[in-house]
Amino acid sequence: MVPTATISTPRRAAPRRVTAEPPFVRWLLIGVALLFLGLFLVVPLAAVFAEAFAKGIGFYFHSFNDANTLAAIKLTFIAAGIAVPLNCVFGVAAAWAIAKFDFRGKTVLITLIDLPFSVSPVVSGMIYVLLFGAQGLVGPWFIEHNIQIIFAVPGIVLATIFVTFPFVARELIPLMQAQGRTEEEAAHVLGASGWQTFWRVTMPNIKWGLIYGVILCNARAMGEFGAVSVVSGHIRGQTNTIPLHVEILYNEYNFVGAFAVASLLTFLAIVTLVLKTWVERKNTALRGAEN
Repeated sequence: MVPTATISTPRRAAPRRVTAEPPFVRWLLIGVALLFLGLFLVVPLAAVFAEAFAKGIGFYFHSFNDANTLAAIKLTFIAAGIAVPLNCVFGVAAAWAIAKFDFRGKTVLITLIDLPFSVSPVVSGMIYVLLFGAQGLVGPWFIEHNIQIIFAVPGIVLATIFVTFPFVARELIPLMQAQGRTEEEAAHVLGASGWQTFWRVTMPNIKWGLIYGVILCNARAMGEFGAVSVVSGHIRGQTNTIPLHVEILYNEYNFVGAFAVASLLTFLAIVTLVLKTWVERKNTALRGAEN
C-alpha cells in the first residue's frame, strides 16, 4: 500500500483586536466624553433657550421688536454677507496657489494666513484704530474726504474680514495638497484653460471642504466680539452687532432679552450644522446611486 500523505489545513489566524483595552475601559472613556459634551455643550445650549423663554414665548418674540435689536441683527448679516464671500474668494485663490504651484514666498504666505489665529482679536481691532482712527496713519485723509471707517460699518466689516479670512484657506490647503496636481496637469495637457480646469476639475473635488470652511467662517463672522467691539464705538442702533447688543442688554439687567437675542445666534448655528449634514448625506446618496 502506498501511504497517503496527510494534507494539513493551515489554521486561520485569529482576528486581531483593534484595541486591547477591556470593555469597561472603552465604556468609561465613552462615558467621560459624553459627560464632557453634556456639561460644556448641551447644558449651556439648553440654559440659553431656557432663559430666553423664561417669561414666555410672547415676551421672547417681543424682544425682537426693539429697533436697536433689529439694527444689530441687520448689521451682523451685512458684515457676514460681505466678509464671507470675500474670504471665500481669497481662501480658494490662496489654497489653489499654495497647493498647486511652487513659488518664492509660499512659506511667508502661509504664515500670513495663520496670523489672525495668533493675534488677539482686540489687538487686530486696535490695528485698524491706529490706521484709520482720527489720529491714525491714514485716518485724517479719510476724515477730510468725509469717509468714516472707525466707529462705522466699514470698520466693522474690515475687522470681521481680518479675523475670519484664515478659515476657508486653512480648510482647503491640506485638502488640495492631499489631492495633488495630477488631475489639473492632465486637464492642462488635454487643452483645458485655467478657468475650465478650475471649474470642472478642482471645484468638484473641493466643494465639500469649501462648504465646511464657509460654515466656519460665517459662524465666526456672526459671533465675533473682540475686534468688532474695538472698532464699533458701541453706538446703539448703528454700530452694534448681535454679540455687542447682547452684552449691552445683559449689563442693563435685561437678562431675558439678552438670552433671547443670544438664542438667535445659537439657532442659526444649529440650523447651519443640520443643513450641512443633510447636504453631505444627499451627496453621499447620489454618489452611491451613480456607482
